[in-house]
Amino acid sequence: MSGGPSITIKSQPIDGNNTGNAAAQQQQQANANGAATSGASGGPGSAVQAQNLGNAGAVGGGTAPAEGTRQNSLQRIQQRKQKVYNLPVPQKLAKLSMYSACQSEGCRCTGWKTPQENRHRDVESSYCPEFNEECRNASCRHSLRSHIVHLDNISSSDMDELLGAIIDMENLFMSMQRVEDEDTKKVYLYLFRLLRQCVLTRQQAVIRGPLGDPPFESPCITKAVLSLVFYKYNHLNQTELQTMTEVAKTFLNFLNHYNFESPSTRRGDLTHEDASNYKINYTRWLVFCHVPAFCNSLRQFETSLVFGRTLLRTVFQYMSQQLKKKCISERDRFPEDKRSIITQMPKFLEALRAELLKDDSPIWDPNYRPPNSFVIQQRKRHQEVAPAVPGASVATIAGAKRVSVGEPLHKRIKKEPTDRCSSESLDDLPSDVVMRAMKSVSESKTTNKAEILFPVNVSRDENVKAEEQKRAIEFHVVGNSLTKPVEKQTVLWLLGLQLVFAYQLPEMPREYISQLVFDTKHKTLALIKEKQPIGGICFRPFPSQGFTEIVFCAVTMSEQVKGYGTHLMNHLKDYSIQRGIKHLLTFADCDAIGYFKKQGFSKDIKLARPVYAGYIKEYDSATLMHCELHPSIVNTQFIAVIRNQSEILKELIAQRHSEVQKVRPGLNCFKEGLPSIPVESIPGLREIGWKPQMRPARSARPLEESSDPEKLATSFASVLQSVRQHTTAWPFLRPVTAAEVPDYYDHIKYPMDLKTMGERLKKGYYQTRRLFMADMARIFSNCRFYNSPDTEYYRCANSLERYFQTKMRELGLWDK
Repeated sequence: MSGGPSITIKSQPIDGNNTGNAAAQQQQQANANGAATSGASGGPGSAVQAQNLGNAGAVGGGTAPAEGTRQNSLQRIQQRKQKVYNLPVPQKLAKLSMYSACQSEGCRCTGWKTPQENRHRDVESSYCPEFNEECRNASCRHSLRSHIVHLDNISSSDMDELLGAIIDMENLFMSMQRVEDEDTKKVYLYLFRLLRQCVLTRQQAVIRGPLGDPPFESPCITKAVLSLVFYKYNHLNQTELQTMTEVAKTFLNFLNHYNFESPSTRRGDLTHEDASNYKINYTRWLVFCHVPAFCNSLRQFETSLVFGRTLLRTVFQYMSQQLKKKCISERDRFPEDKRSIITQMPKFLEALRAELLKDDSPIWDPNYRPPNSFVIQQRKRHQEVAPAVPGASVATIAGAKRVSVGEPLHKRIKKEPTDRCSSESLDDLPSDVVMRAMKSVSESKTTNKAEILFPVNVSRDENVKAEEQKRAIEFHVVGNSLTKPVEKQTVLWLLGLQLVFAYQLPEMPREYISQLVFDTKHKTLALIKEKQPIGGICFRPFPSQGFTEIVFCAVTMSEQVKGYGTHLMNHLKDYSIQRGIKHLLTFADCDAIGYFKKQGFSKDIKLARPVYAGYIKEYDSATLMHCELHPSIVNTQFIAVIRNQSEILKELIAQRHSEVQKVRPGLNCFKEGLPSIPVESIPGLREIGWKPQMRPARSARPLEESSDPEKLATSFASVLQSVRQHTTAWPFLRPVTAAEVPDYYDHIKYPMDLKTMGERLKKGYYQTRRLFMADMARIFSNCRFYNSPDTEYYRCANSLERYFQTKMRELGLWDK
């Protein structure tokens, strides 16, 4: 069975004319195939298709390519690029002209084409056309100079960058002709067109679209594997722990070199949902990880740093088999002191497999974090240079870093993330101090009998939980059914809940309440006291959309102000989390908004409108509210946990205060004539934790109006793409039409939208950040001028404006 897709490269220069025409117009495939065929005969400009990269040794699933083959391929790509970089400037310009649009007015030619008599000569070798030679395109017939007149002032580095993109584009085009899988071919075509557009516009390649931006899942595979080493093997001695760390690094390195199979190949052994997810992740892997390894015009990401549990689950079985076989085949080539990696690999893979299958595994919890000391120690080990191991393929399995030969450092070397752990560890309290405070709080509760008998300021939530523990009240999720018998008690409770909702919600028609309470798609969380329902929440879950709609929420008048409403909502939150639902939505009337705000709901809707539009029932004169649930929080215990943490914090403050509290003599130095003294010389200041603060050096703004316009445009494009993908951007994606809102242009004289801004950006309108910021601000001001503050459009404008300002600050383009 074949491995992953291949990138095809040229071992000899291909006919620039044929390739240029095929790449620029994507036509006459027979000509391109003819060029490849003629190469076999050794003619001038011959093209030889290299072997499929990454397919060596394919068995069963995808494979990791032989490192020697991989490095040879990368060297050949770089050698060809270096040869082009060393060409005389006229030949470089001739190469660029084949991918540059004609600058003559009215001409639509997208690239200069070699005259008929020279069409088999190669500009990458000895052929250098004259600048006055005409283009072979019948609709153009302009000179070569007409295609390069806009490149007169281009710098040498920019010219080489464009030439590198052209070579990458040609390699992609040749690969696209050979690959058989349709999904992979579409991705290659997309990247080919992207690079083609970037060469035409002289802009950097930026991946835009529905694939999203890396990383795609949290935690990433690297973080989860690091957590697994601590979680499973922290009890081992230092030598054994280091061995397991090396095993983990070997696994991650193997994953980063692994070639995944196409979705069409995996379709038979995946469920419909897994196949859909795998197709998305496979496309992301091609675009962000695999193709950029050979085309350094695109930014490359490591597979283990941008993907998480979803992808690893779908490929783990095949990949682990390949890794085990690789370990066995390479065993004899390992040094004696490294063979323990081979021995421990099956054990490590089995442990990782078990954690992959467990739904509640802590290593896949985004909030799980090993101790800072362990993380720092592991990072130091990762920074150490791996010992030399004979054999290139062994270097791959032993954890050598993947580096593309000869690539520019600014494209391949990634900055290590800021080591916040080291600074955090300096401020962390010793564990014994915290334990002492917790023990003190616990003892104070036990010894203070009066407070236990007569509690002071006890929470209503505590009283409700105490009633629940004594079984004085109970919580049940009940609902009607048409497919199985419904218990008599359930029917009685539903009738009682119907009466509670009807009495407490007099504005709601009784028929409508009955319809929803007894609807089989709705459920009701019932609060039962003395075998009678005294309150409840009627809701409808939408598991496919990831949210639950709250329809009715009420508690009998005589039982209100006792904390039952809060505890009801906390039970519903826990019930939703247990079923994988992380969002609650409801339409609240003016009387219920205060209650829902106390329960963590907000008018700021963080779900995209297409997720819930058409599913949730909408009501007039009601406000849509949203609550996002955190899967790690047990809501019925949350208040008690916060209260306990508050008491521990107070105890820590009291302990610290008793340690530093000391009366010191006043300062006499001023009486002796000193006008001032350094702050740090004040007695006792350092003892209470004061540290001198160094004023940070004022850094220049990285991208000002005086900066390179191309870099500024790239930054604007990045910000604009991020804004478009925000969940609250949907009202501003395109212009408002008079058909949708007839009176809109009577009030808004200067309309603006994100689509118009994108068109202006392509035309080079935004020469300064002030122009860019002004148009974005106009979008929000127009929205707030036309819409009232209680509308969803108004809230979207506020939310998106905050996000826009955040993105601009990240790039140093915001000085307000």
